[in-house]
Amino acid sequence: MPAYEKSPDVIATLSPEEFWVTQESGTERPGSGKYLNNKEPGIYVDIVSGEPLFASAAKYESGCGWPSFVKPIEPENIVEVTDTTHGMVRVEVRSRHGDSHLGHVFPDGPRDRGGLRYCINSASLRFIHRDDMEGEGYGQYINQVEDVT
Repeated sequence: MPAYEKSPDVIATLSPEEFWVTQESGTERPGSGKYLNNKEPGIYVDIVSGEPLFASAAKYESGCGWPSFVKPIEPENIVEVTDTTHGMVRVEVRSRHGDSHLGHVFPDGPRDRGGLRYCINSASLRFIHRDDMEGEGYGQYINQVEDVT
């Protein structure tokens, strides 16, 4: 199993928006994320640490303006934290090893798929296409990827 960690070298290469979202708990504008409408098969990893977070098979169109997933690919790579900012009580989602802010999880997802909606900022993610997963060391997750239509 690879060692995933928060890398200062990677952080130095982040765009201003990626830095703001992952390191300062920012939120990209709804409808603006590069992965919102991505329907390619593959996995989404933490842009900072590379730890696997979500599979394309768990992605769905929620209409919220951010990529949404019903479950993480590796639950142990997700940390949930109470977030009381903006006058609300929400559950923030962070990556365990990269400590990147990813987004929030809500209990209003598809009931037939577990009822959760992981609402995730594209700026916190890197997508790895199914065709590249083996070469990038994520081959063990290919069975969790399917074509999304």
